[in-house]
Amino acid sequence: MKLFLDTANLVQIKKLNQMGIVDGITTNPTLVAKEPGDFEDIIAAICREVKGDVSAEVVATNFDGMVAEARHLSTIAPNVVVKIPIIPEGLRATKVVSGMGIRVNMTLVFSANQGLLAAKAGASFISPFIGRLDDIGQRGMDVVEDLVKIRDNYHMKAEVLVGSIRHTQHVLEAAKAGADIATMPAEVMEKMMQHPLTDAGLKRFLDDWEQAKKARASITV
Repeated sequence: MKLFLDTANLVQIKKLNQMGIVDGITTNPTLVAKEPGDFEDIIAAICREVKGDVSAEVVATNFDGMVAEARHLSTIAPNVVVKIPIIPEGLRATKVVSGMGIRVNMTLVFSANQGLLAAKAGASFISPFIGRLDDIGQRGMDVVEDLVKIRDNYHMKAEVLVGSIRHTQHVLEAAKAGADIATMPAEVMEKMMQHPLTDAGLKRFLDDWEQAKKARASITV
């Protein structure tokens, strides 16, 4: 499974990308608005740092606006993927821009039915938002499991990109369900590296090493 960062913060991206664990980036207008600088400059800088897919979202909600934005965003860098919301005009726009060879990440998916429509319209990625479903008392992972099954049943080309990840268990469940991609905040990816037994084991190894050094030094003296 590919792991993406859900952020527009270049400092976070560079830090984790140096570890070789970042396959791509997803952004949205909220994330980009938090960062200083011009929108296009931010996306371009991210695309230079990460060679994998980088999602940049349209803000128009009408067909003509979404198509125009998608065409423009796709010129920023070859690895830009255009995010389009799963609304009727978004499906129509996805059909058109995907026909132009522009890859689409269909976002704000909250049901398997929506995801199926996104795949039919030509989206390259389907983004179910599981955390927001959990927030309202639904099990978000149910949508992921359904979409993976539908993808496998019909050999769909669209990849299941799990978004709105809140914690490391979401990542694990997405991987076990067979999702293609999980996108997460930097703090979630950092927590994936951590375990108290790792810290305790490392401390013990270093303590034992220091004791051995002291013992050898006393014998030499």
